[in-house]
Amino acid sequence: MDRYTTRRGLLGAIVGAGVGGAALSPAGDLLDSFAPPSGRAWRTTRGEVPEEVSSPHGDATVTYDDYHVPHVEADDELAAYYAVGYAQAADRLFEMDLIRRLMDGRLAAAVGERGVESDVFHAKMDFRGAAEASREALAGSRVETVSEAYVDGVNAYIDSGPEPLEFGLAGYDARKWTVVDTLLVGTQISWGLTGSFAPLRRAVLRERLDADDYRRLYEEPFDHGAPILREGTDGEVSGVGGSPGAAGSLRGVDPSFVDWLSTHEPPRLWGSNHWAVSGEHTDSGSPILAYDPHLTLMAPPVWYEQRVTVGDVDVRGATFPGIPFVIVGENRHGAWGFTNTGADVVDHYTYEVDGDEYRYDGEWREFDAEPRTIEVSGGEDREIQVRKTVHGAYVDREVDGETRHVGVAWTGMSGTRESQAIYEFGRTTGVDDYREAIRKMDVPTQNALYVDGENVYYHVTGKTPIRRDDGEVIRGDRVFDGSAGEAEWDGFEPFGQSDWSGFVPFEEKPGVLNPGYVGTANQRPVDDPTYPIGQEYASGFRGARIYERLDSRIEGGDPVDAEFMQSLQNDTLDIRARMLVPDLLDAIEPTDDNEQWFRALEEWDYRMDRDSEAALVFHRFYEQFREATWRDDFEALDLDEEWWPQEWPLVTLPEDDPFFGGDRAAVLAEAFEAAVEEVEEEGWSVYGDYQRTTIDHQFGGQVPALNYPRYPVGGTAYTVFNVHDDAGAGSSWRQISPMDGPSLSVIPGGQSGSYFSAHYDDQLRMWADGEYKSMAFETPDDSETVSFRGEDG
Repeated sequence: MDRYTTRRGLLGAIVGAGVGGAALSPAGDLLDSFAPPSGRAWRTTRGEVPEEVSSPHGDATVTYDDYHVPHVEADDELAAYYAVGYAQAADRLFEMDLIRRLMDGRLAAAVGERGVESDVFHAKMDFRGAAEASREALAGSRVETVSEAYVDGVNAYIDSGPEPLEFGLAGYDARKWTVVDTLLVGTQISWGLTGSFAPLRRAVLRERLDADDYRRLYEEPFDHGAPILREGTDGEVSGVGGSPGAAGSLRGVDPSFVDWLSTHEPPRLWGSNHWAVSGEHTDSGSPILAYDPHLTLMAPPVWYEQRVTVGDVDVRGATFPGIPFVIVGENRHGAWGFTNTGADVVDHYTYEVDGDEYRYDGEWREFDAEPRTIEVSGGEDREIQVRKTVHGAYVDREVDGETRHVGVAWTGMSGTRESQAIYEFGRTTGVDDYREAIRKMDVPTQNALYVDGENVYYHVTGKTPIRRDDGEVIRGDRVFDGSAGEAEWDGFEPFGQSDWSGFVPFEEKPGVLNPGYVGTANQRPVDDPTYPIGQEYASGFRGARIYERLDSRIEGGDPVDAEFMQSLQNDTLDIRARMLVPDLLDAIEPTDDNEQWFRALEEWDYRMDRDSEAALVFHRFYEQFREATWRDDFEALDLDEEWWPQEWPLVTLPEDDPFFGGDRAAVLAEAFEAAVEEVEEEGWSVYGDYQRTTIDHQFGGQVPALNYPRYPVGGTAYTVFNVHDDAGAGSSWRQISPMDGPSLSVIPGGQSGSYFSAHYDDQLRMWADGEYKSMAFETPDDSETVSFRGEDG
């Protein structure tokens, strides 16, 4: 019996059992895990789409290839994007609906009491108000018109298509889609990549830690020697040469309040790689781009692949369901991708407050306030006040009988033009067009990387504020006195239209045109930026490894080709292991109990391969080592694991550091013995016994068959082949784009959100095995086709 038949049988079992919303509540783990790029999610059930669909915008065809990627073709752009809206809704409507509910603060109306805290936070941040400001910024533009056609297509499916199974299980119906809903999805992406309450955590840490400990664990730049733009980078370099910005004092903040805020903060995935090599170093003489963004692994995946062809514009790649345009991918002229910059684009403020007023600029002002009702399915509705200051949102909460608050300014709270930028990517014909497009990418701040037939181009995108204190440029790593107007952003209009006059000029952001090669992996862009960009960067292990492989290949005189790019994307060498294992072997003696694992480490090449014994014991050793180093000291500070430092400080602490009790060798040895005991108790033999894909359906706890299969997989959060420890986060899309030949891609799952589709998880095994499928500009023959017919035709 094939899997499709089994799935049909499962549907009958669900229906026959009378399963309803009470039995399969989507509330479980929902707040932690559903919207891209911050969480693990669900599927939609795509029913049988008719062979012909009426369209008010004209004729179009959607042809699905062997992996259910829609190839949308039309003579008119509006007809094409009407079909895109219909296709996305057919495959991912439930996912789209939950994203907008999360950001709009309307989750509890669907899932009940468990959604209330999330709704309170999102309502007070007023993400819908931010999306409405962006709608105003697009008014009258071509992007608005095309987005409206897309919305028409989504709603046509809602009106006539089969309703996804999840809506029946959850007990509610999808309402009409709007352009603001599409912009809410974009707002969620931007917040997910840039939203942060790190300065509040820093305030707590600086208050509780010894000053020297705070500095070396949280403030010193990681000395891996591999920023994106290294010393000696060739090409036309910008944004280098300046001051890191002054640090400031950090006011005390209630850690319980910070913990609550952090539950609504995007997870620190520290992920995404891309690199490009110029034609000078390739076999073909044309550039090549490799790209893999690291996000939470979901069922269905966060990305949806599509191809749209209208006249001379032919674009293919991936988008987030709910957004019409290809965000990352390629057209006939070039290819592009983005990794997170780690820029500091959120500031936090405290105020003198008296009832309905706050003090600002020497006077008392009333909050800009409006009542909001949080609807609660099966419970009592909540009435809250959504309040704002001159700086942005105002978030307050009662903690231990006292009201705590923080003002939040975020670049995404203003009218932004990222939709315009994304639309233009697909229409670019060369590097000059692309540069003009990314100028409009106000949020999120990203490392943009582009190649065409002749050029390689890297540049930091997004609006980044310049903060000043008495005329001196400062960092945003503190909590500011909002009543005194400290470090305000000139030209910023929260929930309105900004002129951005006080932000870093585009030309002074880090970038380079036509280097021999360049790679990014969320490490700091440069050692000495013209303006301070941020402070929250990845430890640098992936970035260092990417440059290590590229340097070796190119300095050795071997040309780079697509096969080499695949091998680098699949590289599992963990630099942490290379730094630690020699000292570990010196610290332990082989015994009858540990000799197997000792010898495995002794002969190891530091690759976290799924069939490796050494990778297994190292992984479990490292977790024990991390626990032994930090837990007792941070528990004494009444701080849990979420407050621990990054991996670079752990791996590089001196041997006699107090966090090791003065004896690193003893900690290493004890951690190894604990790891051996754990591995043998669990019965694991190789890394893949422990590290397996864990990509679950939202209702998978009740119906396990809905979860994706468990496959052994290699890699860690710190290897180029990127899979986090529980295999629930990692490379969410892999793309290799040579400018002289066919491109490749793969997603960790499948295009369809329907469990009953053959394309529910048909790419998962390829993804786990480090394999790819074609991403060609060819419409398949003899495939499933949906025809959209103009109503006048």
